Amino acid sequence: MKISASCILPLCAGLISLVLMASAAQARQVKVMSPDGKVAATVDDDGGILTYRVTADGKPVLEPSPIGLRTNGHDLGKAVSIKSFRRGKIDDRYPIFGGKAWASNKANTATISVASNGETIEADVHVANDGVAVRLRLPALSERRIDADQSGWKLAGGNPRLWATEFFSDYENVYAETTLDKMGDKNYGLPLTAKVNGLWVTLSEAAVVDYGDSSIHLHDGMLVTRLYADPDGWHTNEAVVQPWRVTIIARDLTQLVNSTLVQNLNPPPSKALAEAKWIRPGRSSWQWLAIGDPLESDQKQWVDWTHQLGFEYYLIDEGWAKWQQPWQSLADTATYARAHGVGIWVWIHSNDVATPAARQALFRRFADIGVVGVKVDFPQGANREWTNWYIATAKEAAADHLMVDFHGAAKPSGTERTWPNVLTREGVRGHEWHITRYNRKLPPEHDTILPFTRYVVGPGDYTPTVFEPKELQGNSWAHELAQMVIFTSPYLSMGGHPATYLANPGLDVLKAVPAIWDQTLVLEGSEPGKAVVMARRRGNDWYIAAINNGEARDLTVKLSFLQKGPWQLVGLGDDQDKPDAYNRQSKPVTPDQSITLNMRARGGFVAHLQKR
Repeated sequence: MKISASCILPLCAGLISLVLMASAAQARQVKVMSPDGKVAATVDDDGGILTYRVTADGKPVLEPSPIGLRTNGHDLGKAVSIKSFRRGKIDDRYPIFGGKAWASNKANTATISVASNGETIEADVHVANDGVAVRLRLPALSERRIDADQSGWKLAGGNPRLWATEFFSDYENVYAETTLDKMGDKNYGLPLTAKVNGLWVTLSEAAVVDYGDSSIHLHDGMLVTRLYADPDGWHTNEAVVQPWRVTIIARDLTQLVNSTLVQNLNPPPSKALAEAKWIRPGRSSWQWLAIGDPLESDQKQWVDWTHQLGFEYYLIDEGWAKWQQPWQSLADTATYARAHGVGIWVWIHSNDVATPAARQALFRRFADIGVVGVKVDFPQGANREWTNWYIATAKEAAADHLMVDFHGAAKPSGTERTWPNVLTREGVRGHEWHITRYNRKLPPEHDTILPFTRYVVGPGDYTPTVFEPKELQGNSWAHELAQMVIFTSPYLSMGGHPATYLANPGLDVLKAVPAIWDQTLVLEGSEPGKAVVMARRRGNDWYIAAINNGEARDLTVKLSFLQKGPWQLVGLGDDQDKPDAYNRQSKPVTPDQSITLNMRARGGFVAHLQKR
C-alpha cells in the first residue's frame, strides 16, 4: 500500500480540494475524486451538520447524507466544524478467493479533522472507482459510552427501485424487489441494492470490528443505521473506529458482482496467513440436508462417496457429539479420509467456543486428530461483544491451522481479507430453507436477486444443489446445478446426497465445477428478480450458468467472451416435460456463435466449455 504525503487546510489542491467560504459561518468542503475521475464524494459541515454527497459520471448517487454517532449524550456529527485534512492514495493488488483471482485496491482518500461538541474527531473518506466509504474515528476516552450510530444514506433519484431483505439477526430472510417509499418503518438488513439514475448501487458496511453490527430503517426518506443488537450501547476505554459506511457503484452488473470495495476496506493478513498452504478452498459433501444427523456407522461410506466425487472435503454436521464414541470416531474418520485425499470439517455450536479457553482447547483437540476446518453455528446477534467474538474465533482457529465457516452468522464485512482462513459464512437464506421436512419453500425470485445483493459483499454458504425429485419443489435439475456455479463460496458445501450426484446424468459437469474462480462476467438477459446468467472462468475452462424465476423464458447467450476457438460445449438445459431431467447437448462452438437457453419456470442452465 502506498500513501502519499499529507497536506493541511487550506493549502491542498488536486484530486482533493477544500473550499473555504468567505465567512467562518459558511460551510467548509472537502472533495475527493476516484482515481479514474468518475466518482466524487464531497464532505461538508454546512449548518454544523457533517454530511457527504456522492456523484458518479456526473450524476447524483447520494444526496447529503449524515456521518455521525452519539456518544456520552452528544451527537458527534452535529455542531461540527471542519478544521483540517490530509490526503492519501492507495494502490494495491492482492489475491482473493471468490469470483475472481485478484482484487484491485485503488483509491484516493482524505482524513478530515473535525471539531464537534468539545471533541476533535476524524472522518475518513475513501473514494475508489467502484464506490465510496466514510467513517468516524474517536480518540480513546475513559469510560466513553457509545449510545447510537447516526450515519445514513439518502439515495438520489426520488423513489428508486431496490432489492432488500427485512431484517433477521441471523440474516436468513428472503430478498424481494420494492421501492424506497414502500419500505415503511420496518427494519432491513444490509446489503441492499438500488437502481439510482441508471447506476447499480449496493449499500453495506465494512470492517465491523469492536463495534456493533447495523441494520437500516427508513426515516424521513433516508436509510439510517441502527445498532439492533446494542440498543443500550456500550462503554469503552479504547479508541472507537466506526465501521465504514459503504456505497458500491457500478455501471453494469458485471462491475457490481466484481466489486471488492468491502474487502479492500479491511487490513491485509499477516505474511504467515497470506502464504499459508493449509488454507485451501474446495468442495464438500455434507449429510445434514440429505439425512439429518450423521450416523456413526457410515462415516467411511461418506468419505468414499466424497472421494468418488473428487470433492476435497466432507463435513460432519450437528449430531456427532451424541455418538457412542464421538472423539474416537472423529479421529478414525479423519485418518481414513486423509488416506483418501479428503479433509474433514466438523460442526460445533458457538457455545462450545464462547470463551478464549474453550476455543483454544477445542481447536487444539480438533487439530490433533487431523480435522482441517470447523463450521461454527448459532452465534448470537452481532452486538459489539459478538463481533469481537468472530475475530477472536478466526484468529484462534488460524493458530491451529483450522479453516472456518460461520453459520447463522451476521453479514460479511470483508474481514475475511484479514483472516483468509474464514472461507465462507452463511448469512443468507439458502437451501436449508428449501426443504420438505420443514414444509419450507423459497420464492422463485429469491435466487435471481441474491447474486446482486448478498453476494456482492462476500461469499455465502448457500449449501446448493439437491437432485431428489421431492426436494426440487418446482426447481429443475439445471436450476439446482446452476446454484453451485452462481452462489460463490470458497468452501462449497453441497446440500444433496452424494449418491444422487453420482447417479445424475450431469455428473461429469458437476465434478468439474470448482469452488473458486479466476473471472466472472454477468451476461445479457440478467436482471434481479427475473434471471441471472453468468460466465465464469477457472484456468482455461469456462462455465455458463443461468437461474430463472417463476416465469418460463428463452434467452440468447453470445459466446464472444471466449478466446479464439474452437471450443467444445457440454450443456445441461431444462427438459420441458419434467424437472428432474436435462436437455443435454454436446457440440463444438466458436466465439462468434450464440446459444439459446429455453428455461422452464424456476429453471436453469449450465454449460462447461473446454478448448479443443
